[in-house]
Amino acid sequence: MDQSEELVIQTDRLSKSYGQVHALKLLDLRVPRHSIFGFLGPNGAGKTTAMKLLLGLIRPTGGSGKVFGQDIVRESIAIRSRVGYLPQQPRFVDSMTARETLQFTARFFYSGPEAAIQARVSETLALVGLGDKSDRPIKGFSGGERQRLGIAQAQVNYPDLLILDEPAAALDPMGRRDVLEVMERLRVHTTIFYSTHILDDVERVSDTVAILNHGELVAQGSIEDLLAGGDKPVYILSLRGDASGARTRVEALPWVAGVREVAHNGHVTWEISVTDEQAAEADLLNNVLTGEPLTVVEFSRRKCDLEDVFMSIVEGAKDGR
Repeated sequence: MDQSEELVIQTDRLSKSYGQVHALKLLDLRVPRHSIFGFLGPNGAGKTTAMKLLLGLIRPTGGSGKVFGQDIVRESIAIRSRVGYLPQQPRFVDSMTARETLQFTARFFYSGPEAAIQARVSETLALVGLGDKSDRPIKGFSGGERQRLGIAQAQVNYPDLLILDEPAAALDPMGRRDVLEVMERLRVHTTIFYSTHILDDVERVSDTVAILNHGELVAQGSIEDLLAGGDKPVYILSLRGDASGARTRVEALPWVAGVREVAHNGHVTWEISVTDEQAAEADLLNNVLTGEPLTVVEFSRRKCDLEDVFMSIVEGAKDGR
């Protein structure tokens, strides 16, 4: 299959300006089919602008974009028939129930029979975990339940793409957890493209990520690649006892790039940069423990935190201006 057929969203140098203000600059996005794609960036980075361009709600200043291989300007109506969209702050008629809300929405997409519409509404409410609250007025819903209802509303037409604008931004930890669980369940049915500035959410559910800063795309790739961090793996090693001889041996190893002491409070802790991960896992401890009566307190590979990766990329982009 051609790579373009595996991409739900593809943009080439897509841009949007308002006078002298460049809201989005030369955006090149590649969103794979059936991915959960985290569109990450600080507030004001241009994420909502990009979403509005993809939905045909505003026209680009330059560049081009395709959704399902269709042009976002010339074929926006056809695109929108296959997309579900959740705005950052969805609005509902509070006196209506969740079921009535979805029934109203579903009739924009289905002409009957009535039993099929009701079955789809019930199925969608169950999918987002609102089956037991479907006949309650929305005015009594929590923030998380409102967001899940918004996702249900966006999902009721069996969309091939869900675009969610900050779906968990204003929620408490429980509400965020519920929304993320719904997103994970929906993966088998659709592609999810969602914007956020909550790094923990991205690390939990996304498999592909793009980072936007001041309207510019500064990173894009799989979550694993972004979290790999740096060119050299780093191992954390804490020892109890006289480790001076061990450090000399470790620094002499051909695949050790450097040893940095980060703590010495009852035991010594080193950060050891290596050029050969397999050699480090097989032989590092053997070399350390040869000759001295040392006790290993900790031995692990340092894992990058997405916040560290994000700040490094964003700050690096700022310094490079």
